[in-house]
Amino acid sequence: MLMTGKKKKPDPNSWEQVLAEVRAREREYRARALKIYPHICARCGREFEGKRLRELTVHHMDHDHDNNPPDGSNWELLCLYCHENEHSPYLAKEWYAETPPKKDQKPGATFQPFADLDNLLKDKDKE
Repeated sequence: MLMTGKKKKPDPNSWEQVLAEVRAREREYRARALKIYPHICARCGREFEGKRLRELTVHHMDHDHDNNPPDGSNWELLCLYCHENEHSPYLAKEWYAETPPKKDQKPGATFQPFADLDNLLKDKDKE
């Protein structure tokens, strides 16, 4: 078969379908993450409920949106501001030709809201 050299135009319907599939997948892992984790930003510790729950986003710690294990081990809940801050080193790479953090670096949460929960509960039981 001879190639004519003409490029095939992308089908706008296929793009809409792909986008719809991505959004559906995103809704699915977001719903799972909100069931697994407390509604607290893993960085700044702000709590979210009601209408403000939409400000809490699911961050993929390895930056791979296709890596969605059922136990949520690749996710952390971040508020919009902390999520933006988490991705800013990668944006800086594009803007300023800087090197982003290595993929094997674990970003991890700096705030641990339940770190001392067992001691707090013990103290409360003594009262």
